[in-house]
Amino acid sequence: MSINTVPGLEIVRAVPTSIRAVRAEGDEGQAADVMPTMEVRFSVFDTWYEVNSWWEGRFLERTQRGAFAKTIAENRKNIRCLYDHGYDYQIGNKVLGPVEDLREDADSPVGVVPLFDTSYNRDLRPGLEAGVYGSSFRMRVIKEEWNEEPGRSDHNPEGLPERTITEIRLFEFGPVTWPANPDATAGLRSTSMTDLYYERLRARDPQRVDELRSRVSSTRTPDATAAAPTGTAAPAGAAPRADEPAKRHSGGPTHAERREAIYPYLRKGASR
Repeated sequence: MSINTVPGLEIVRAVPTSIRAVRAEGDEGQAADVMPTMEVRFSVFDTWYEVNSWWEGRFLERTQRGAFAKTIAENRKNIRCLYDHGYDYQIGNKVLGPVEDLREDADSPVGVVPLFDTSYNRDLRPGLEAGVYGSSFRMRVIKEEWNEEPGRSDHNPEGLPERTITEIRLFEFGPVTWPANPDATAGLRSTSMTDLYYERLRARDPQRVDELRSRVSSTRTPDATAAAPTGTAAPAGAAPRADEPAKRHSGGPTHAERREAIYPYLRKGASR
């Protein structure tokens, strides 16, 4: 398959403690029988976090305010609110409720979702009201800015490449049980969850994932490829291992060249 015919990567990001359930208006007796409205804040703006992924590589990333404006304006009717990206073995990809409001506040995009009165939402309700869930969202990067050699700083002590996302296409968002690495510093480092997403997707569509993995592998340097299960190439039918972190590039294609190979529509002059 030609590298230019494979769709761009869909990536997953998660942040801690950003869900709250607002009780329905009315007296306490009525509120107990009425499902609450859920407010999901799912991408804190201008906060650096580390991405360390077999699929994406290792770098720091942040999302800029305004990155969600176009997708909200043009694609809102197609955006869904799911639990655990639709992979929970009991709930599956059942929608939690309609997206009543989707907007950018000063600090984060916000989704407001009145929960359907269903058995699966009633199972989730106690945890949502207790604030024990985090949030996550699935997107495709449309526009971005890279600083390949930022140097060392307080927020980037290793001097990793830095990506600022300025426009994304949002597919879905919602609560998750494991929002981020519990051993990481809050607000600084986050688990991308992209590896886990593709492991789960492979159970449903192995051909799609294997083709995309081959494409990503072809853009890797020897060091980065060493993070794959067998070194230079993953065996046919094998999923990438999320427990083997990608190494920083030391040669071969630059981040910009690799990015264009994975996302052909980002090339100058390419139409989207």
